[in-house]
Amino acid sequence: MTNSDRLDQLSRELLDVPYAELTDVQKSVIDLICAEAPTGLNKALVSDDRTFWDRLADGVAKVGGSWAFIGGFSLALLIWTGVNIVLKPMNLAFDPYPFIFLNLILSTVAALQAPVIMMSQNRQALKDRENAEHDYVVNLRAELEIMHLHDKLDALRERDIVELSRQNAEALGRLEAQVMALGAKLEARG
Repeated sequence: MTNSDRLDQLSRELLDVPYAELTDVQKSVIDLICAEAPTGLNKALVSDDRTFWDRLADGVAKVGGSWAFIGGFSLALLIWTGVNIVLKPMNLAFDPYPFIFLNLILSTVAALQAPVIMMSQNRQALKDRENAEHDYVVNLRAELEIMHLHDKLDALRERDIVELSRQNAEALGRLEAQVMALGAKLEARG
C-alpha cells in the first residue's frame, strides 16, 4: 500500500472524507497520524523572530500597562505640579498653572504610547491565533487517534466474540454429543 493510499484510507476511516477534500489543517493531522510522529511544539512559541522595534513595542506595552508605571507616572505628575506651585510665588516656576507644558508632554506620551501598545497587542493577537490553530491541530489529532484506537479495540472485541462463539458452539456440540451418548446408555440399561 502506497503512502497516498494509506493517507486516503486514514482520512476516510477517521473523517469519512477523501484525503484530497481535506483542509490543510486536517491534512497535516492525517499526515502526523500516518507518520506516527509527535505533533511537536508550536514554532511560534519556540522561536523569537521579533525585530528590535517589535521587542521595544512589547517592552513599552509591558511597562506602560503596569501598576508600577501608573504609580511612577502619578508620582511624577504630583512632583511636577507641586514644584511649580511652590516656585510660582518666587516667579521661578518653569510651568505655572494651568500647566500647559505638562499637558503637551502628556498628550505626546499618549499619542506615542497608544499606537505602540496597539502594535504589541496586534502581534500578541496573531501569536494567540497561531497558538489556537496549533492547539486545534493537537486536539483534532488526539480525537482522531482516540477514534482510531476505538476502532481497533472494537475490531479486537469483535474477533474475540467470534472466537468465543465458535468455542461455545464446539463445546455445545460436544456437550450434546455427550448427552446423546449418555441417553443411549440409559436406554440400553432400561
